[in-house]
Amino acid sequence: MDPAKNQPTLLPNRDLVARELGIIPRPMSRRWFFGFFFVSGLCSILYEIVWLRLAMAQFGVTTAMVSIVLSMFMAGLGIGSWQGGKFGRYGSCGMFPALRLYALTEILIGVSSIAVQAEFSWGRELLHIALHPPYRLGFYYLLAGIWMMITLVPWCACMGATFPFAMRAVQEQTYQQQISNDSGRSFSYLYLANVLGAMAGTWAPLFLIELMGFRSTLRYAGVLNLTLGGCAWTLSSFRPAAHEETTARQPSRGKPRRESKQLLLLFGTGLTSMAMEVAWIRIYTPTSGTVVYTLARILGYYLLATYVGSIVYRTWGARWRVRSGLLWAVLGLAGLAPMIVADPRLHISATLRVLLGIVEFTGLLGFITPMLVDQASEGDPDLAGKAYAMNVLGCILGPLLAGFVVLPMMSERSSLILFSSVWLVVAIAFHRAPAQLPARRLRILAPYGMILAAVLVAYFTEGYAEKPVVHAVLRDSTATVMAIGETHQDKRLLVNGVGITQLSPITKIMAHFPLAYLGRQPERALDICFGMGTTFRSLMSWGIHVDAVELVPSVPQLFYYFHPDGPDLRKSERGRVIIDDGRRFLEWTPERYDLITIDPPPPVAAAGSSLLYSKEFYELAKSKLQPDGILAQWLPGGDAETRASVTKAIKESFPYVKAFGSIEGWGVHFLASRSPLDNPTAAALAQRMPADAASDLVEWGPYDNPEKELGAVLEREVRIDDIIAKSPLTPALTDDRPTNEYYFLRHYRQRGRKTSVHKN
Repeated sequence: MDPAKNQPTLLPNRDLVARELGIIPRPMSRRWFFGFFFVSGLCSILYEIVWLRLAMAQFGVTTAMVSIVLSMFMAGLGIGSWQGGKFGRYGSCGMFPALRLYALTEILIGVSSIAVQAEFSWGRELLHIALHPPYRLGFYYLLAGIWMMITLVPWCACMGATFPFAMRAVQEQTYQQQISNDSGRSFSYLYLANVLGAMAGTWAPLFLIELMGFRSTLRYAGVLNLTLGGCAWTLSSFRPAAHEETTARQPSRGKPRRESKQLLLLFGTGLTSMAMEVAWIRIYTPTSGTVVYTLARILGYYLLATYVGSIVYRTWGARWRVRSGLLWAVLGLAGLAPMIVADPRLHISATLRVLLGIVEFTGLLGFITPMLVDQASEGDPDLAGKAYAMNVLGCILGPLLAGFVVLPMMSERSSLILFSSVWLVVAIAFHRAPAQLPARRLRILAPYGMILAAVLVAYFTEGYAEKPVVHAVLRDSTATVMAIGETHQDKRLLVNGVGITQLSPITKIMAHFPLAYLGRQPERALDICFGMGTTFRSLMSWGIHVDAVELVPSVPQLFYYFHPDGPDLRKSERGRVIIDDGRRFLEWTPERYDLITIDPPPPVAAAGSSLLYSKEFYELAKSKLQPDGILAQWLPGGDAETRASVTKAIKESFPYVKAFGSIEGWGVHFLASRSPLDNPTAAALAQRMPADAASDLVEWGPYDNPEKELGAVLEREVRIDDIIAKSPLTPALTDDRPTNEYYFLRHYRQRGRKTSVHKN
């Protein structure tokens, strides 16, 4: 009996003949899929970064709003992965191959690069129509969350569906080639490419945004997705129409798979990894800072380690199984690595702290995640989509659990111990003694050794919030806030370990100087960024109504420590402290102010800070000022390009602008108004001040009377055009072009020029 006669015919005879004659090309190489998913991974990270930033500009920078956006992004990925497997199975049973389904999703993702921007704008306008102040902030978040779901979930579902659609295409390709390959591990193959692309996507957008802005960067990403879709569609056109035959001959599932353990573990890895990432950001902020490049570095190392772990799995990991106690024990111990390298007693660079702290855990995740999905699905796109959706569900709940439940209750170190202990418990539950006890004694004891090591790490390491100089530590869903120092000169306010402000006469000048410049009795002022409360307190000394907005809920609770009369001022009917994003509050309040002061938290390049320096923000502030009202912007520093871009943004928004150096010799006070700003003398400014305000101004010096103090500021006036002349080609800072935040390329060019001059 000829065995060849029993082999299934996978292609119609006419297609076999056509292929031999060269009329139909041979099936496409799987390298195409690797390239597709590399570019797709790059674009997905780009969309996440830019969409989040656009949403912050439209709806606020609050933690709740950021969580909503990221949750909807991840929810769309999960839904698309889950439903894409089912839809791909039914679609490929007809005359529509899976590769074309994949092509359509990439085309739709490309369309989203333009559509989401418009949808964000529509949502903002709809909220303005639906809501009228005063309203409950929770109701605002509810409506905004619904709109985020309508906007993001469908597009992100297309991103999630690319995995099962591509897996189905790989499966079809395997049968058409009539060869046996590792299609049972097709998810890990695509996952590897996707992670590599995402790693490139953590840095590429930063350069593109610096060069051309957010919206142009989105357009480039859209072109890439449309190109992917066009290539996939074109390649699908060359394939023989053999879908009924290939689908009919796919292996049946037979007995139901026992994938429940894998699904549960995938949910757990997603939850703990994303929860730990929230804790990592707080742990590394004191040494790494808050600029976008720090966040990109953390994400880049995360993805690099994940990529290496995925390669290891693809090479050697096929024999590993779920019930390996050692594997989970190592994962639990690796989760505590940041506690070692972030210990303030260890003197190493910030880069090494991040690198050595996260690569162990994320590298193991890169090994474990594709292993679990491959074992749960065995190449079946439907089951792979379901498994990946479970992982995404964990990724959605992890940050919410960490940010709103765990971190407000305990320290970052304690949260890491909590989430790592999950895997130590799993290690004990899965650990089984080998059959040959004497020969494998080390393997038996290893998981327990890992648990002992974890206990020692937790006991002997320290965190930045455990120093004896700390007066108070408060935690909430936004940040860990500390008050440190004992004397007046030493007192500092720290948010996530970063010094935000200190007791300085500069913060008093922010209130008294512009109010005296107003030339009449003010009635109402707004202070954006409460900080220590010094500016709020100085504004209150004028006997006017003062609103203060603070993003971090715990910050105003420390007002008493920096100012003993703080509790009484908080009780005053003339003062109000609002926990909200300052820009969002300004947009929604019906009030009109005589003065708006803005003192964004340092550094000038902090992520998201440009939303309080941009031209759009100044236009908004101008609409909330009285006709002769004054905007007082504090700019603590920055390079020449940043100073020029901020100055241009103010100048293009207000017809009358003045700038003054501070009495401490650093930073610039900007005064801007729609009405002319006169040139009063220091004596005239001092005469306009009430007695309480005059006493408050000189409370900390450096001069003993208001006239000298105000005169010292007047003497430091700086011409607006002189600031701009330092970098005349730099555009005005806008929401789309945040010059202060994205600076890598220009700093690199400046270093190159300095090196060239030095050599010459």
